[in-house]
Amino acid sequence: MAELNNASAAQNGAPDRSARKLRVGLVVSDKMDKTVVVKIDRRMPHPQYGKMVTRTRKLKAHDEENSAKLGDTVRIMETRPLSKDKRWRVVEIVERAR
Repeated sequence: MAELNNASAAQNGAPDRSARKLRVGLVVSDKMDKTVVVKIDRRMPHPQYGKMVTRTRKLKAHDEENSAKLGDTVRIMETRPLSKDKRWRVVEIVERAR
C-alpha cells in the first residue's frame, strides 16, 4: 500500500521525502531549548574578480535531545516549518568539539 501512496504522490508533483536538502555545518549557539544555530560556509568565486570568497548562512535547527553542543559539526536536513525561523533538524553529529 505504501508503494501506491508514494507513486500517487510522485504523480501529483509532490516532492519525494528522500530528496530533502542536507547540509553540514558548525554549531555556533546551543543556548535555546531543543534548538541550535548552525553556521554553513559556502566558498564561491567573486562574480567580478574571481577570488574565492566565503559566504556564511546561519540556520536554526531542531535538536530534540539537546545533544549538539557549541563547536560540534552536525548534519542537518530540511523539514517542514517548526517555528517562525526553524525549518531544519539535526540528523547526526558528525564530529564532537574538542
